[in-house]
Amino acid sequence: MVRTREFDTEAAVSRAMELFWSRGYEATSVRDLTRHLGIGQGSLYAAFGDKEGLYRAALEYYRTTLAAAALRSLKEGADARSAIRTMLVERVRIAVEDDGRGCLVVNAACERLPEDAATRRTVRDMQDASRDALVEVLRIAAERGEIAARHDPHALAAFLVTFLNGLLVSAKITPDASTLEPLVEVALAALD
Repeated sequence: MVRTREFDTEAAVSRAMELFWSRGYEATSVRDLTRHLGIGQGSLYAAFGDKEGLYRAALEYYRTTLAAAALRSLKEGADARSAIRTMLVERVRIAVEDDGRGCLVVNAACERLPEDAATRRTVRDMQDASRDALVEVLRIAAERGEIAARHDPHALAAFLVTFLNGLLVSAKITPDASTLEPLVEVALAALD
């Protein structure tokens, strides 16, 4: 007779995401995970296959919650400049939390690439989604005259994603929003 899973899988993935985010993949053991999640090792393996399966689930959870919320707020902004500013500043504020935990996705890229092809695909998909959302915001902004029409929305969006990645790495080095937020204004000057 098969035992039914006796824990909330989504809550477990959310808690695992927080642990991976604060400690990293390599520094998080299966024992750390089972203690943090309050589940047995057998339950972890039954639900996720292994530590790597749980890590992928955590990255996917990040994509569908925090990353998706950032993209929604970008698309819902009143004007391009303020929407992009809000998105960048909010990402900085999240990254400096917990003494500079950074961004789970950027951390994954720094820690797991180039060896981990599956993580590379996940990170690339999230980066592509961010770039595509920015392209659309910038294209509409150019049509409205909010930014100079001379800008290539694709190149500008790629620049902003690259800038954000560097900013999120910097948040791990200098976890101080008041130091990093002024850099957002420098990046926004590219819209002029």
